[in-house]
Amino acid sequence: MDVLVRLEERPSDSPVLAHVNSIPVLPFGTRSRREVVTLYGQADAQSLALALAATFESERMEASASGVVRHLGVWPDRGAVGDSAWRDGATGRLVTQDLDIPLLTLEARASELLGACGTTIRRVAAGLAMSDWPEGTERALTFSLASGVSGGGALDDEAGTENWLDSLRQADAYSYDETEAD
Repeated sequence: MDVLVRLEERPSDSPVLAHVNSIPVLPFGTRSRREVVTLYGQADAQSLALALAATFESERMEASASGVVRHLGVWPDRGAVGDSAWRDGATGRLVTQDLDIPLLTLEARASELLGACGTTIRRVAAGLAMSDWPEGTERALTFSLASGVSGGGALDDEAGTENWLDSLRQADAYSYDETEAD
């Protein structure tokens, strides 16, 4: 599963920590499922882990259908609330399901994720929180979750999150050469 994590200002009228939206696998299989996580306010590992936990827990609650689209909001006092939708393979009808995941369930799964792959989750959160992003750039990083992450697997930084941020700094003249001139 590919994950795109974005950082935005916190909406003034809502205490929401994050939104999680899924984009299903295309029928001709050119990419894996993508989760789009939007963090609000400060980027930290705990908020990111809670949002990822909402993704895994919602998968457990849904029917095993392809093409599932999901939208969840993650709140600090309520857990995750939202819905999912997919097309029934036999009838072609649109099927929807309300999702309500308690905060204690999210916290337990988030702790499990931080234990299994906390280093990468912390790196992604730290990358979003860095102050030296070029002005006007949307703060967003991608990474991939190994297929067995919910069972204790690891996060896979195939997208080269840290290398990507370094290339942005170099392109915007934020890097320098440490070699001395003769």
